[in-house]
Amino acid sequence: MRNFLLPSGRRSVLAMAFAALVAGAAFPWTAFAQVAAARLTPEQQADIARVETYLSGVRTLQARFVQVASNGAYAEGTFYLSRPGKLRFQYDPPTPLLIVSDGTVVYSYDTALKQTTQIPVNLTPLWFLLRERIALSGDVTVTKYDRQAGVLRIALVQTKDPGAGSVELAFQSEPLALRQWTVTDAQGITTNIALAETRQDVRLDGKLFVFDENMPQGVQQHQ
Repeated sequence: MRNFLLPSGRRSVLAMAFAALVAGAAFPWTAFAQVAAARLTPEQQADIARVETYLSGVRTLQARFVQVASNGAYAEGTFYLSRPGKLRFQYDPPTPLLIVSDGTVVYSYDTALKQTTQIPVNLTPLWFLLRERIALSGDVTVTKYDRQAGVLRIALVQTKDPGAGSVELAFQSEPLALRQWTVTDAQGITTNIALAETRQDVRLDGKLFVFDENMPQGVQQHQ
């Protein structure tokens, strides 16, 4: 594994971009700690079950994304998802970054410096969204539920290591659709990714999810 070394002028943008996926990677799910689960009404529990069904039913997804971090870092690009396990963040210039999960490993590639970082996909805070069957219980715990103005927000932590950070998912409530997520790391730094122009259950080229640092941007999706 090569080190992910960045010039100071670009470090904050790329670090926050990668943090959107791997904020919890330095904190393996091994340390037991007390976690305060949200107290949910039967109606709210039904909403959680509806979210689980919706997310488990998403097989492929393509969307534009805007990424903003609490330190001011900003980036845009195209997001591809193929469940289980696979995703791709194709960042627009001038952000020289490509993130690809092949179902086993997440690769972060600096396209300017030709340097790669990789991490097991099951150590990323969004791993529970990539599983075959999504359950918002067990190894993740719902800590906050909020529904207002047509938006449903659910905050989650790792059950065994809540101090590692949190993920908040935001959905359009009717019809149910994922619109954004926010990752907060153990230091309290947040990275928000908002989706637009979302297309679900589209046919995607499998090569989108095969990392090749020699041709990192040379794949087109099927329409």
